[in-house]
Amino acid sequence: MKYTLRQLEVFLAVAHFDNITRAAESLSMSQSAASGALRDLEEQFDIQLFDRAGKRLKINELGRLLRPKAQALLERAQGLELEMSQHQAVGQLKIGATLTIGNYLAVTLMARYMKENPKAKLDLQVANTSAIAARVENFELDVGLIEGEIQHPDLEVLPWRSDELIVFCAPDNPLAKKAQLSDADLQAAPWVLRESGSGTRQAFDWALHGLLSNLNIVLELEQTDAIKRAVSEGLGIGCLSHIALHESFERGDLVPLNVTGRDFKRQLYLIINRHKYRSEGIHRWLELCQHAP
Repeated sequence: MKYTLRQLEVFLAVAHFDNITRAAESLSMSQSAASGALRDLEEQFDIQLFDRAGKRLKINELGRLLRPKAQALLERAQGLELEMSQHQAVGQLKIGATLTIGNYLAVTLMARYMKENPKAKLDLQVANTSAIAARVENFELDVGLIEGEIQHPDLEVLPWRSDELIVFCAPDNPLAKKAQLSDADLQAAPWVLRESGSGTRQAFDWALHGLLSNLNIVLELEQTDAIKRAVSEGLGIGCLSHIALHESFERGDLVPLNVTGRDFKRQLYLIINRHKYRSEGIHRWLELCQHAP
């Protein structure tokens, strides 16, 4: 065999960091050793995987073509090593989840997974839809659980479960007394919303198409709890997933508003890189998610 797994590790690390020094540090190697490994890999096959611009290395077309195959091969080797060293089929999983899912659904799923696989290790990263999709695409996460729709040739998008956004306000807001809100009510009200790039905001924008340019958006926040607090303090009305609101509705801290003629239903998704090696742990996680109540 003309290449080593270490050479593949260096290739993938440089592709991730666009910098040989940072790639070497991530692999606990010297810069000269990492440079030598990458140089040897390219010379053995008479190829160039990166375009050089000073100290910066940018992966080229051939490198992008080979990257997912190298990633899958390396992950298979790492999985085999783990099974032989620990005598178990399920190892570490890196899960990404959007804020609503991460705060209200993912922990329950993780608890069930670890109960079934007590030796497994799970790493949960929470961010908005665009950030989670980028990390899955870049092999930084094994599986993503997202609220927004994504289209990317390297990502497989699997429908997961249904959800619905709810417009809401504080109990003492005058709109709470209205049986239903008209378009005029929506345009007159101050809004506290999630930021652009989030799945919640994407679904909100679709539901209120035709009105967006006339809405009075006074705050855009990244945290659902911050939005709920702002609305409860009377700063405006909000729109979040029912998943994040049902406890507040039960307590009476917030109240739902009925909006006519607007569809706030949406789909939640699982995403995985099409080139990702699907270990036993990934298969079990996907099955658990799909069969969760």
